[in-house]
Formats: sequence, C-alpha cells, structure tokens
Amino acid sequence: MDVLRVNDLDFRQFLSDQDIQNRIKQIAAQINQDLKNESPLFLGILNGSFMFAADLMKEVSIKSEITFVKLSSYSGLQSTGDVRTRIGLETPVKGRVVVIVEDIIDSGKTVFELLEILKKEKPERIIVATLLLKPDALQYDLEIDYIGFKVPNNFLVGYGLDYDGLGRNLRDIYMKI
Repeated sequence: MDVLRVNDLDFRQFLSDQDIQNRIKQIAAQINQDLKNESPLFLGILNGSFMFAADLMKEVSIKSEITFVKLSSYSGLQSTGDVRTRIGLETPVKGRVVVIVEDIIDSGKTVFELLEILKKEKPERIIVATLLLKPDALQYDLEIDYIGFKVPNNFLVGYGLDYDGLGRNLRDIYMKI
C-alpha cells in the first residue's frame, strides 16, 4: 500500500471510500427507520463533518433539515482542550429532534460542550451520529446513537479530517504511520 505524505507526516490508507459509503448507507437506513415519524434537524459540526454530513443527507429519505455550527478544539495533532465557537447555531431547536453529525469523536469534549449548549435551547431530543469513534480516547460519558466505525487512538486524515488544514479532500481515510 502506498504512503501518502501530508505536510511532514506519512499516512497509510485505513478506510476506503467504498467502506465509508457502505457504512453511511447503513447508518442512513437506520436513521430513516428510527426517525420515520419525525422531522429532524441535522446539525453538522464544521469543518470536519462536511463530507460525512453531505453523504449522509444524500441517503436520508425522511423529511429533514440540515444546518451547521463551527466549533474547533484542535491545533496540529493535538486537541487544545478548549472548544471555541466559530459559527454559532442560528436555527431554532426548541421542541425539535436534533441529530448532531460529527466526523470523529475522540476525547468527546466538543460534543459534550455542544450538548450543553443545545440542552439550554430545549430540543425534544438530541441524537448523536459520528462517522468515527476513538473509544480509547473518550473522556466524557456520551450517549452516541450512531457510530460508523470504532477506530484506534491514532491520528487520521482524509474524508473531512485534516492535518493543519490539509487532507480534508481525500476520499479515503488514512492513518499516521
């Protein structure tokens, strides 16, 4: 398997685009079934979730809306431990079923902070969907309703995930060597 270089780091393919798309179809089918009587608001967390959110929404067939917030906590390879809001929530969520769409949950801090913000807005229910979960890195007690893949606690890039802004456009997901 070829080595991919992003900035100063080398990566190997970890998940293929085909594997990702197949799993997204499965998640969407489950959401379509579970929320068939709802009209959920999907809430994508930028920048990382944009590809997952787009592909998920292509497969969601129920009546729904999507909006985005921009939160950040990463610098380089490490979480700063500080979640900063870059673009806030503009769509009312009171009384709505909200589906948080995240690219990756590692420590869980970003999702935890967003849950605290959303709860104050009194949604009917909050559901969490993540493409990737790093169980060994998780530091918060989160209820995660839809998980694409459980992955090791290694640095990943591609399919929306970046290394200092680069690599988001890759169709596959790569793991740091």
